[in-house]
Amino acid sequence: MASASPLDVHMELGSVTSSSRATHAETESSFDTDKPSPQLSKEPFEVEAIYQETAKAPAPWHRRLVRRLAPRYPRVARVLYSTAGVLTRLSSADPTPFLNLTLYTGRRSRSLSLEPFLRRVTRPFTNPWLFVILAAVYIIGLAFFARAQSFLTPSDSFIGCTATYWGANNGCGLNGESCEPFTDSTFDFRCPAACSSVVLENPRTVGNIQADYVPLIVGGGDANQTYRGDTFICAAAIQAGLISNSKGGCASLALVGNYTNYIPFTANGLTSLGFPTAFPLSYRFLSSTPLHHCEDLRTPALAWNIIVTALVFLVLRPKPIVTFWCLVCIGFWHVALFSQPMATPPPLDSAFGAFLPALFVCYAFWRLAIRFTLPAFRKAPIEASVWYLPTFWAGVLTNITMDKIPINRLVASDLSQQPGAITALIVIIIIVLVIVINQVRVIRKTGWLPHYLGWYVAGGLVTMIIALLPGLEFRLHHYIISMVLIPGTAFPTRLSAIYQGFLLGMFLNGVAAWGFDSILQTAADLQGDGASGSAMPSFITNSTNWNASVALQNQTVSWAALPSSGGWDGFSLILDDVERYTGTALNFSLAALQSGLPHFFRLAVSASLLSLDKTLTRKHSIRAQTQQVTTLCPQPYGRMGHGSILCLGHLHDFVDIALYSLQLL
Repeated sequence: MASASPLDVHMELGSVTSSSRATHAETESSFDTDKPSPQLSKEPFEVEAIYQETAKAPAPWHRRLVRRLAPRYPRVARVLYSTAGVLTRLSSADPTPFLNLTLYTGRRSRSLSLEPFLRRVTRPFTNPWLFVILAAVYIIGLAFFARAQSFLTPSDSFIGCTATYWGANNGCGLNGESCEPFTDSTFDFRCPAACSSVVLENPRTVGNIQADYVPLIVGGGDANQTYRGDTFICAAAIQAGLISNSKGGCASLALVGNYTNYIPFTANGLTSLGFPTAFPLSYRFLSSTPLHHCEDLRTPALAWNIIVTALVFLVLRPKPIVTFWCLVCIGFWHVALFSQPMATPPPLDSAFGAFLPALFVCYAFWRLAIRFTLPAFRKAPIEASVWYLPTFWAGVLTNITMDKIPINRLVASDLSQQPGAITALIVIIIIVLVIVINQVRVIRKTGWLPHYLGWYVAGGLVTMIIALLPGLEFRLHHYIISMVLIPGTAFPTRLSAIYQGFLLGMFLNGVAAWGFDSILQTAADLQGDGASGSAMPSFITNSTNWNASVALQNQTVSWAALPSSGGWDGFSLILDDVERYTGTALNFSLAALQSGLPHFFRLAVSASLLSLDKTLTRKHSIRAQTQQVTTLCPQPYGRMGHGSILCLGHLHDFVDIALYSLQLL
């Protein structure tokens, strides 16, 4: 019987070690190490002298299975052989640097060795103490950068991109009492950058128009640029030309109360909606503001952090594990402080709360995958920076790089409602499938396919079980996608480096911007302020039985009785987008309406009348999946409100009224 080759012996020994011990010999090497990789002895069993015992490892489970099946089922054994690839787990060779080229011109040859040249020139900068000093300087500079970005403007002036003075549907209560005062109030505010891309994720009714997947802007086309009270303040300020979408900015507004006939117009890439009747709350922008230090610095911060990461890869070149942690920390805090903070100004307590568990997950990324790939480019720092950095920053900035993809959430309701979502999902699935097939090919060549296949099948079964839990909806967040896919990139190839950069950046974006959101959520969480699918009331008065010859003051609008099932105990009537009635009556007098204007009616059934504290006055809530009541934003900043400014996204009441409406002219 032929003796095993040195490589066979070496890999058989490694196959019985835990995943935490199986590593490349070069893992602790720095990028500038020129020492050759350690060579195994040519003597097949010299490893026994090292360990002073026979290095005899049990065969992997798939090999034992094949040996048992081969005598009786040779065809099945051949299929298993083919699927598993080579039986011995082979270590892939490190990629040969592209930039170490030899050019032949006739009998002469010229070497183009850019990688060794860069390593030689930058060797004086690879001192570890220099790295420590520069890291401390970077942290101090980052603190001052963050201060200039968010902490020189009064915290109560910050508002989010969806801040508004009027809540959706019955968000302001009966006759809008919860959103008073309607006049004689001014507000100095600061908006973040990129608010023009923040859109409604559920349909919103404005008169007889359903707005969806656009910023909510109503009016602004008159000479005084008057906007309806439920208009997104920051989007309106961008449309009015007071602030920049790329840099944010500060402005001031004044409430002007009741206004009639909001005129639509288009400016600065944004289009507003029209509303041809009266509304009790409006505002106009003032020509100046007392606020300073209003410019959003996310673009300069991005340029600075990209330069820093490039210097780490090309000049400082610390050990691969140090380089990895530099990427993790810089990427996380760029998202948390600049590109996509959880709130404005950034809530540092929440950011640090997500940072520590993110470090544990990233350590798992290093142990499972990245330590097998990043050190393979230790002699090619230029290549390492090319493969890792562009995709890493593309992943960190997924809120920008994937903004045009018409998919907000991977849930069936969103995919069916959003135009182009199904097509985009199919394209993404095809791209991911091609990538996965190629990675499976690489894994099969190394003999690790049964190992990875077993773990992914087990993970898929667990996912299927938890997705079937009653009362909960499965939600695949993008940080979870990164956690699932990164282990499959644990091979020293250029494509694996590209995938690792993007997946690591996408993970950091997810946890720094949103935290570790649950993989399971209730239907109410996913519903937001959208329709719940509960019972629908119906109007008796309609266009066929409306008598236009009778004066409006003598007219009434009627509707059918409550549904017999469901426990409903009343109605709520929205008239011209303002809640005007709550109770059990089956009609409403139109005597108070102004003639000559169109009027819009919407109706919902209610489950209860709730009495809140004096601040919120009386509210009306319909029953969705759970009982929820509209509230003012609790924070003085960020998501954020000031005075009566409401936070959209917390308004869960009156979710069905937009589905049935009646318009009277």
